[in-house]
Order: sequence, then C-alpha cells, then structure tokens
Amino acid sequence: MNIIHDMKTLPRLVGAALAERLRVMPAVVVTGARQTGKSTLAEHLVQGERQYRSLDDLDVLDAARRDPEALVGGGQPVTLDEVQREPDLLRAVKRAIDRDRKPGRFLLTGSANLLLMRQVSESLAGRASYLTLWPMTRREQHGLGRAGRWEELLAAPDAGWRDLLAAGDDRVEDWRALARRGGFPTPAVELAKPAERAIWFDGYVRTYLERDLQDVASISALPDFRRLMRVACLRLGQLANQTELGRDAALPQPTVHRWLNLLETSYQLVRLPAYAVNRTKRLIKSPKIYWGDTGVALHLAGAEPGGMHLENLVLHDLLAWRDARVEPAELGYWRTTIGEEVDFVIETDGKLLPIEVKATARPRLADCAHLRTFRAEYGRKARAGLLLHTGSTLEWLAPDVLAAPWWRVL
Repeated sequence: MNIIHDMKTLPRLVGAALAERLRVMPAVVVTGARQTGKSTLAEHLVQGERQYRSLDDLDVLDAARRDPEALVGGGQPVTLDEVQREPDLLRAVKRAIDRDRKPGRFLLTGSANLLLMRQVSESLAGRASYLTLWPMTRREQHGLGRAGRWEELLAAPDAGWRDLLAAGDDRVEDWRALARRGGFPTPAVELAKPAERAIWFDGYVRTYLERDLQDVASISALPDFRRLMRVACLRLGQLANQTELGRDAALPQPTVHRWLNLLETSYQLVRLPAYAVNRTKRLIKSPKIYWGDTGVALHLAGAEPGGMHLENLVLHDLLAWRDARVEPAELGYWRTTIGEEVDFVIETDGKLLPIEVKATARPRLADCAHLRTFRAEYGRKARAGLLLHTGSTLEWLAPDVLAAPWWRVL
C-alpha cells in the first residue's frame, strides 16, 4: 500500500501533549532521531510573537556560542531547534527561566537524548518537560495522528477486547511493506518506490555517521562504527550480549559498550529492559536490542523483513504511545531461566498486559503457552494475553489469550 501525503499536514501523536505542556511549563524539550519531524512540528507552533531559531543555521550556532544570553533573552517565546549542537546554551535557558517562569517561553528540540549526553551538565530539572518524537506510527502515516489501540484495550474489560477490535475500521496491510518503509516521514509518506527509499536511507546513514554522531561524540573509526550498526541490526530482538557483538564486529567489548550508548543516545538503538517484580533486578538483567526505525535497520542489514522486524514495529508503536501519554507506563520483556519468553509487557495502573508477536497467519494454541505461563506467574495482576499475528483471525485461542491481527491493533 503506497501512502503519498504532504507530511507537513499530517497530525502527530505528540501534538496535543506538546501543546498541553507548553501551557504549563516554562520549557518543553522535544527530542528524537534526526528526520522524525521535530522541526516541522516546532515550525507549526510559530504563531504570533514566537521566534524560531535553528542551530543548523551557522549564524545562529555562532550566536549561541558567542552570546547565548542575547539569543534567549527578551520577552518573546522562542523555539530553539537542534540544541544538542551547543549544549551550553541550556545554561542560558536556565538563567532566563529563573528570571521569568512564564509558561511556554522555550520550546527546545534536539536529535539526541540530552539527559544521556555527557556534554550536557544542565538538565533544566523542575523547569522543563521532556517529550520524545519517534518515527511516524502506522496510524500517523494514514493521517490519524495517533498510535495503536493500546489506550482502548487498557480501558476496556478483557472480555470486551474482541468486540472492541472487531468494531474498528482498520485497514488490512502487508506488515512487510510497513517494515520496509519505516516511519521517517520522507520515505514513509513521500517516496513510493523502493529504489527511492534506498537512496534516502543511504543518505540518512551517511549524514548520521559523518555529522549527527559528531555532535554527540568524536568518532574517527566510522567504518568500524557502521559495522557495529549492521551487526546490531542483524540481532534485533536478541539479548544485548556485548561480548558477542564485539566478536561479530571485530571490536573490543569496551568499545562496543561505548558505541551502543551513543546509538541509544541518538535514538538509533532501543534497549528494551527485562520485566521483573523486583525493580533492581530489571537493571541488572540483560536488555533486548531493537532499532528506532525498521526501514533503516533493514537497509543496514541488507535483509528481508522477518519476525524480529514485526516485533520491532510493535515496539515502535508502543514507545510512541507510551511517550505521548501523561500517565506513566513501563515497557519490558519477560523471560524465565528456562527460556520461556513474552515479547512485551505493558505495566501501568498496577496491571500487566502481556503481548506476544508471531509472524504467522495461522496462530495455534501452542503459541499461547508462554502468555499463559506469564499469567499463571502474576495472577490477578496480569490482564489477558494478547497474541498479535499476520493473519485475519480474531478469536480467543484460550480463555485468557486473544489472537488478533496486528493491523487491528497498530
């Protein structure tokens, strides 16, 4: 299914959350990978007396380094785009807020997680609200401005899930086509041909390596770094074993550790933590690795879409949904010492929603086994299990596991 739209007119999931935060906080920081649409989103908010300044403009970048107070001073609300290019600018923003805490004074965007950057010593704690703009969800690409139906599922009783999903007007779609185009606005909604997307993805990776990465850390061994990226993209959905990654990429483990952190800081890599009742154990258990965008991951790996990419699509939708809501929600995976595993667990409001993803058009009762084990382990705290698959079946495979086509949820 080809989707050709003017991406500037498509509503984004975080739009309402951003507007609400600007009404409350002196500063709002929107971060995400390069080309997710942060600048477009910020420019749409330039109304009336709000100024717009991008540090991609060399004159603005020079002003941020020479006289940051002049750049952020004055009574007008200001939007500062790509602030990771001059982290010290945040100190001037802090001082300006301390003089005047008027809501909505600053909208800051960046292509790196400022809270994870070692160069950033100012977090704007108590002065800023943080939002993450992920690549476009499937429903954003279709012009709906939202993520999957997670909120509806959480609000409905388990017994009502089948009727809820059956009543939707969701479009049947080939998940492999969605995985190939990914969620970056240009390849996802503007480019129709695979060859055009391949050119865009190649340029994106080159720009990331040669420019954006250098804003986070100085990396001279770019061929080695790209090789690690490719190795990681070939291990989607697997445990982040740094020793094995180093062996496959011919790199020492300390280098792998540092570079994985850089990939995560710039929103290319996603590390999904393990779920455990004991929150300390979540920190010491190995995370699983995924990529921020399946289109880039497939391009780097030179691979065809597989089950791990369908998992990655579901995770991406979950991340976009989680990071746009006000109420906290945590995501993780669940795995036992004997290898029983549930792909995703949503934890919110004291309840757990386990989700399994299967790249099969004919789900069977055996596919429910680990979901049912999870429910037996956590009892009343666990909601019914949700088994997402690639077919058209929408039915209860077991009394406590609903099999649903992925496109009825995402």
